[in-house]
Amino acid sequence: MTIKEIAVLAGVSSAAVSRYMNGGYVSEEKREKIRQAIEETGYRPSVQARTLRTKRACLVGVIVPKINSESISRVTAGISQVLSENGYQMVLSITDNNPQRELEAMDLFVHYPVDGIILVGTVITGKHKKVLEELSVPIVVVGQKVRGVSCVYHDDYDAAKDMAQLMAEKGKTRIAYLGVTRADKAAGARREDGFSAGLREKKLVLDRELYRQADFTMESGYEQGRDLLEKNKDVEVITCATDTIAAGVIEACTLLGRKEVLVTGFGDNQFLKAVTGGIPTVHFGYKTSGIKGAELLLEQVEEKSQLPVEMKLGYEIVGIK
Repeated sequence: MTIKEIAVLAGVSSAAVSRYMNGGYVSEEKREKIRQAIEETGYRPSVQARTLRTKRACLVGVIVPKINSESISRVTAGISQVLSENGYQMVLSITDNNPQRELEAMDLFVHYPVDGIILVGTVITGKHKKVLEELSVPIVVVGQKVRGVSCVYHDDYDAAKDMAQLMAEKGKTRIAYLGVTRADKAAGARREDGFSAGLREKKLVLDRELYRQADFTMESGYEQGRDLLEKNKDVEVITCATDTIAAGVIEACTLLGRKEVLVTGFGDNQFLKAVTGGIPTVHFGYKTSGIKGAELLLEQVEEKSQLPVEMKLGYEIVGIK
């Protein structure tokens, strides 16, 4: 099977197929016809030939903190979709939430080599910033705002602020918050700060007795939630920095007979929705962030854009009754 044969099957020119293979502009209608023809025939272009022709490896390194996370899975799906549509392959590195392994992965990818790197970030240290600024290949960070580096991130602060105000508008006054490490600027610092600001605007404060910090697991959510519930019999709402933590808190509420406590979260976890029927939570476009991050990277790889771009995505609070 050749490019010419794919073109005949798709009813387009060989040049259009070539542009599609090389990530160039092709109309949406032609792109879909070419995609279907490739899918039907199982055609696979020669990576070696393309590398020699374009001086690109057609590979993108993607660094993720873990794979047993619905949000990370959605982000990765978005990245994979765009790379596949543009003829690139994804090389995945899983770091188990270890910042040092992220640095090692970036160094490995630079020498692999890949055409660009996407870092799905959690904790961005000073070492990260130094490496990001000195990388010899294009890079995009997804999930964290990093000045001077192209990034796609969510509006965590305003989302948390709106959640706090919605709880206050329901007449709740004993509102607890179960956060995560502030070293994670997005899920940790910005959500906590936004939540506190939302309460202040409603003439409430985040009582430190009603604050706990968990890691990103359901088990930690259960432990911290149980401690909070046992020591605060009057708590009305527990807002959690992630839906995974919220799942643990819900378990604690059930075992302690505190089903009157309203538990809210961030992430719009579909498994939690299936099990509980849904809780008030913030829906972030995780797959969209992966799509936008990959598109941004390919623009840099193809030298359509050299300046760092910061892209902030919106949110929607769902499950409010």
